[in-house]
Amino acid sequence: MSNLHSRALAFLGICLCLISPAAFAVTGNIDLTHSGIGYFTLVLFSIAYIIVMLEEKLHLRKSKPVLVAAGIIWMTIGWVYTQAGLSHEAEAAFRHTLLEFAELLLFLLVAMTYINALEERRVFDVLRAWMVRKGFNYKSLFWITGFLSFFISPIADNLTTALLMCAVILKVAGNDKRFINLCCINVVVAANAGGAFSPFGDITTLMVWQAGEVAFQEFLTLFIPALANFLVPAAIMSFFIENRKPDSVVEEVELKRGAMRILGLFLLTITTAVLCHLLLNLPPVLGMMTGLGYLQFFGYFLRQTLPGSLARKRAYYERTGDPKALARLGSVVPFDVFSRVARAEWDTLLFFYGVVMCVGGLGYMGYLAFMSELLYTGFGATQTNIILGLASAVIDNIPVMFAVLTMSPDMSHGHWLLITLTAGTGGSLLSIGSAAGVALMGQARGNYTFMGHLKWMPVIALGYAAGVILHLWLNADLFHIYN
Repeated sequence: MSNLHSRALAFLGICLCLISPAAFAVTGNIDLTHSGIGYFTLVLFSIAYIIVMLEEKLHLRKSKPVLVAAGIIWMTIGWVYTQAGLSHEAEAAFRHTLLEFAELLLFLLVAMTYINALEERRVFDVLRAWMVRKGFNYKSLFWITGFLSFFISPIADNLTTALLMCAVILKVAGNDKRFINLCCINVVVAANAGGAFSPFGDITTLMVWQAGEVAFQEFLTLFIPALANFLVPAAIMSFFIENRKPDSVVEEVELKRGAMRILGLFLLTITTAVLCHLLLNLPPVLGMMTGLGYLQFFGYFLRQTLPGSLARKRAYYERTGDPKALARLGSVVPFDVFSRVARAEWDTLLFFYGVVMCVGGLGYMGYLAFMSELLYTGFGATQTNIILGLASAVIDNIPVMFAVLTMSPDMSHGHWLLITLTAGTGGSLLSIGSAAGVALMGQARGNYTFMGHLKWMPVIALGYAAGVILHLWLNADLFHIYN
């Protein structure tokens, strides 16, 4: 569970980071798309990504293959440009991409620090215990976990939300494998759909927003299509849920001191980052790093007031003998912000360095401009965006969206929203198509499986189609609006 939870924290950090628009659409002066060197780098990247996809089977950290591939790709570019007397251009392109990743890295560190702090203060444990304590029946639990996944993921992220809901399901369902499988499928679909209508719900929405293709408020136009993406399969699957109550489970969890104030500081940090970008036109990383300062000052306050808080709660317990007072006494523990930073998932950070540098290198060679011409000019934006959404069930949606933004096709707001919707929800078709699905296969091992999810793929596909059709219909006017 610890490894899966670290992934959740990492991906939540990613979903709160903002990528600068300057990171996209960097193309070199030498076209290498039809050269032997170009083909070599394509094969190299393909092999590296296949190894990444086989991480669970090979037990090999996903950062290793992409780090090596990124290094070789840029060394190859450097060699070609040096032979052509253009070494400074390749150096400038590499530094440009690296600078953008440095911004991303700082965002990740701040976001993961906050989520680690909330987890350590037991915020997520309290929410899970409250839901379990209510004693809902199976049908109610199915719908409640689904709706909570849909509405929490736009603020948190789809992976952390899915893990939280799965913990509840496993707690109350016992050994009912069929119910656990259906609930996990519902949670994955709902969390992925919920992340599609908020700039903070998924890394793909953040990419599109930060690239300036869609305004902040325009993402809300995806609410109804995303809701349909979740409700259509959920409504069908609910007919296969038994209307009975699980055995009651009671769990008492006490928040640690400062938990809710840290949550407030987290929201303040997000607000600061957004306002820095919207009002001052400054990089949002400035707001996030300022927010890290908020947390450091609050950590200092908690340390300085720790003895007094302990004394007050100990005196109250000695006076009343109240067991709850003893629990509150146990919640007064030291807080160290740098221990939270140390828990960052460095494998994920390095993995995204490798992906960004690999895709940036292939784009600099000219491959993404070539793909843009082939797909968006040859097939049209609507068909291409729907197909790319389906492809994200096999290929992670983050490289797909990064590639589309690097291609920078001439599309309307409606088409940019379409690729945001399809890339975010297409991964729900397979259990391996999204981070939430992969994590839940590990968390509910033996209960939620690839084949168990595959059985319901036609139903999930109906939701995918419903979301796309509703967007094309309800937001038809946006397909004529360009930047």
